[in-house]
Amino acid sequence: MQSQLDATLTALADPTRRAILARLALGEATVNELAHPLPISQPAVSRHIRVLAEAGLLVQRVDGTRRPCRLAAGALSELDAYLQVLRTALEHNYRRLDEVLARQQKRKDQS
Repeated sequence: MQSQLDATLTALADPTRRAILARLALGEATVNELAHPLPISQPAVSRHIRVLAEAGLLVQRVDGTRRPCRLAAGALSELDAYLQVLRTALEHNYRRLDEVLARQQKRKDQS
């Protein structure tokens, strides 16, 4: 089974899905409202919404015949934690590189 992080990254890999999420960052929207500015059909948008929902990035509710979507609370927490691990490792590597360069510069200055 695909991990939540894998599902999130797969969902975010598509520019149409990122556009849908960007629109939802402005507030709740129906499938038709999400489909309107996109150069694809409403059924295609619905498929993208299904992928985003399965990845836990958005939630959809039933309001009569409408199905408004909104961003899911905490949807990016696992991705954020993963990126923080990478940021921390990068910062550590840059600090080590700075130390190596400083030692090299000190040796160069002493010679």
